[in-house]
Amino acid sequence: MRIALVQVAYDDDETLDARVERVSTMVRSLASADVGARSSERRTQGAPSSVASAGVVGMPSERRTQGASGVPDLVVLPELWAPTGFDYRRWEDAAEPLDGPWVQAMTALAAETGVTLHAGSFVERLPEPGADGRTLANTSLLVTAEGGRTAYRKIHRFGFGSGEPKLLEAGADVVTAEVPSGGDGSVTVGLSTCYDLRFPELYRRQVDAGAQVFLVPAAWPAARVGHWTLLGRARAIEDQAFVVQCNTAGTHARTEMGGHSQVVAPTGEVLAEAGSGEEVLIVDIDPGLVASTREGFPVLPDRRL
Repeated sequence: MRIALVQVAYDDDETLDARVERVSTMVRSLASADVGARSSERRTQGAPSSVASAGVVGMPSERRTQGASGVPDLVVLPELWAPTGFDYRRWEDAAEPLDGPWVQAMTALAAETGVTLHAGSFVERLPEPGADGRTLANTSLLVTAEGGRTAYRKIHRFGFGSGEPKLLEAGADVVTAEVPSGGDGSVTVGLSTCYDLRFPELYRRQVDAGAQVFLVPAAWPAARVGHWTLLGRARAIEDQAFVVQCNTAGTHARTEMGGHSQVVAPTGEVLAEAGSGEEVLIVDIDPGLVASTREGFPVLPDRRL
């Protein structure tokens, strides 16, 4: 199964419409065989963005900045990359319903490119206020090439009473979905977002629902990027699952973003990790490694709680 992570970098000057078009162009480029030649220009540092590739799990491989051929089965984008992760003032104007123009654009993009697209997350305008009286939510979206949609509303809101908890309604549902894994097979993925990564009980619930791969889009700041990478490895090891973490880069609302998107194997091995700027990672994984890891070191059946 080939997965592409698009670590988007942005600043306060780029408009929402311009960023949506730029990122859509990057996704279209990934749907061609010539991935390396079509990688987009890095905005923040002014240097060319890189495309990294790691080989199939269990086989020797070398990270290559020149890219790899082949269309991904799954493309993953970061959290709130269009309305921005930390500029809360933009959220009200950027909010839209679950059938709004951004969702329609991402659905059309998946159909055009023929890939399953985890479009990251957006600010959803809820049809009615939730339990906390909020009318907005941080909602991630998974879209198949055939137009199937799976939405997940972020359960754990970051901000310690301000920011997300003040503005957004919390999600309540553990969400998994089936994603084609190449050929006739599929893999069960669990959906979570950014701050959720600090709460391991969510991922145990996803494992109980059959998850083999955790997809984690984020807008994780540079100040705590060490936690981001460490927690990803921890979730992989304790649940014996792949962890696919796609972060943002750049600086907006005076907040430097952490980058360092990564893919972690069920053994805890980091298969590929991005740097701090705009970058694309292309990683081939073997979903069968989940079952063999769980069978070879059967820790999960020993759970008591």
